[in-house]
Amino acid sequence: METIILTVTALDADFWITSACIAALLVLSAFFSGSETALTAASRGKLHGLAEQGSRGAKRALSLTDNNERLIGSVLLGNNLVNILATALATSLFTRLFGVNGVAYATLVMTLLVLIFAEVLPKTYAITKAESAAILVAAPIRIVVILLSPIVAAVQFFVRIILTAFGVNMAADDEMDAAQEEIAGAISLGHIEGNFKKDDRDRLLGALDLKDREVEEIMLHRSDIEMINADDDPQDIVRNCLESAYTRIPVYKDDTENIVGVLHSKDLLRAVEKLLRNADNRQTAMSKLKIMDIAMKPYFVPETTTLNDQMHQFLRRRSHFALVVDEYGALQGLITLEDILEEIVGEITDEHDQEETSDIQADASGNFEVDGAATIRDLNRSYDWDLPDDEANTVAGLVIHEAQMIPIAGQVFSFHGYRFQIVQREQNRIIKLKVRPL
Repeated sequence: METIILTVTALDADFWITSACIAALLVLSAFFSGSETALTAASRGKLHGLAEQGSRGAKRALSLTDNNERLIGSVLLGNNLVNILATALATSLFTRLFGVNGVAYATLVMTLLVLIFAEVLPKTYAITKAESAAILVAAPIRIVVILLSPIVAAVQFFVRIILTAFGVNMAADDEMDAAQEEIAGAISLGHIEGNFKKDDRDRLLGALDLKDREVEEIMLHRSDIEMINADDDPQDIVRNCLESAYTRIPVYKDDTENIVGVLHSKDLLRAVEKLLRNADNRQTAMSKLKIMDIAMKPYFVPETTTLNDQMHQFLRRRSHFALVVDEYGALQGLITLEDILEEIVGEITDEHDQEETSDIQADASGNFEVDGAATIRDLNRSYDWDLPDDEANTVAGLVIHEAQMIPIAGQVFSFHGYRFQIVQREQNRIIKLKVRPL
């Protein structure tokens, strides 16, 4: 009788000790699960702001997330260790109590306990309070990472060997590109969810796209450039400048490809005023006007320059105007600082710009009449279309590329989910089109 009482007492003591160990391991599992979610879900921008305000926990959290692979490896290793140990203890305990059936009971009970208390509950809290939770767990997780880093490094090395053997490239992506893609995705998602208006989305994405776009995509084509002949009569030059809507006008000599200067209207008016100030004969005084003495030296840029680089060049040179040339030095067009800013903020107009209808209404058939020189990007932004701009910058260029010909007025094409009808053509240029989504 005494032996049976001692056995039961020992069994009861083992039961409570094992149960306490399982409970402690579940708490550790909850800690690891919540820490992983908090540190990966926390906004680095918000943590950086808190760190700037002096939060030591935020600084620790930022340093931990600098190496996500090591962080996640350490947390997963710790989490798996405690989960496996807790399951092993539970299996041993339930087998002692219920015999062979204890394995099934242990599996059921531990699944419920781990799912509710070690996974769903801590992760739900961590997602809800990501930044505050990340700051709270940063210090203990840092210790875990330091202790487990040798094992994690060995595991990572082994994993990389296996992935490389299967042809998986382990080279890290460019951090700047990854950050930009993340921001762009967040902006687009915010617009879909109603947090960003369309205009706000276009401005933010326009600023992010500058480094991926080239000046040839937005430049004014050479066929549309107003120019001044340096050999014209000075009075004709003054008259042309006053009639132009532009402040800066390229000056050519002998051939329009031979740009020798850029005339600024303010410089021209200063020179004219100086000549006429004390002149007795206006015509004689104007004949002394030397355009090339007034014109600025032209600034040429390659057509492959990115908009971001060109904007920085404009700011560095304190210049707003550049002529675009191709690889052979032939004039292709011109670009201004205003053109680049319009890619961010939208169309900029002043009192001298021609008035245009901003909202073009569709006709009864749903067709929008657009200019052939309109850029695909502008059309996509204006009408929320998704026309591809990989092969052409303008809608006319897209039609010519897809049709593999220069179409005549009246021809109709359908591609990329849109219908294109040629309305007007002059020589080899498509002037007007009607476009509608199919």
